[in-house]
Amino acid sequence: MTKIIITGASGKMGKVIQNVISLRDDCEVVAGVDIVNDGTAPFPVYSSIKDVKENADVVIDFSNPALLDDLLEYSSNTSTALVIATTGFNDDEKEKIFNASKTCPIFFTYNMSIGINLLANLAKKAVNVLGSDFDIEIVEQHHNQKIDAPSGTALMLADAINEELEKPMKYEYDRHSKREKRTKNEIGIHSIRGGTIVGEHEIIFAGRDENIALSHSARSKEVFAVGAVNAAVYMDGKSAGLYDMGELVK
Repeated sequence: MTKIIITGASGKMGKVIQNVISLRDDCEVVAGVDIVNDGTAPFPVYSSIKDVKENADVVIDFSNPALLDDLLEYSSNTSTALVIATTGFNDDEKEKIFNASKTCPIFFTYNMSIGINLLANLAKKAVNVLGSDFDIEIVEQHHNQKIDAPSGTALMLADAINEELEKPMKYEYDRHSKREKRTKNEIGIHSIRGGTIVGEHEIIFAGRDENIALSHSARSKEVFAVGAVNAAVYMDGKSAGLYDMGELVK
């Protein structure tokens, strides 16, 4: 039985994760962390990860990048595996995660959906087949409350594509200020924000007289919660290192 702490336990994703775990018999929530405690959780909720008294195997983090330092310190001090599902980290914070993984087991990915990670693998295959004859554009859509743009998932997909290219391409985020033709050495990344869109990602391979599109559509936040819980169970007992969703879609 995998014992789990949820950070961001009182938030929307925290509650979805609680529901997903309640339907499984291989894991349980032993504590939560959130600055807000609405009193509805069937487990203790602390305002800081430093105050948690319960022993756990894994922490699932759906909170805020500002809590990263405390989470990494907790993981290091208690040898607790960490599943980071929060988005919006800057380069310095990503470096902290990488360095911490040398001594702590950390699962870190830009998107917890198994479908998105399968999409990344399909995109790699497409690049190997199509070569450099097709222009590549990525379009991502999210709800109007999302702060970061482009999404971390869009960047993950672009990075996956670049890994397969002999000459990595630059990322072009905005063309409105340019009056010039599209170059061959770029991947266009475009963001749309509106309404309650959970998450839409499309990769377009545009060639001469034919286009190929790969896409993924998330219909609810539950797909991310399911992926995070699967990752937590997978991480139980793992040694130090940096893990990602690629481990689960092999």
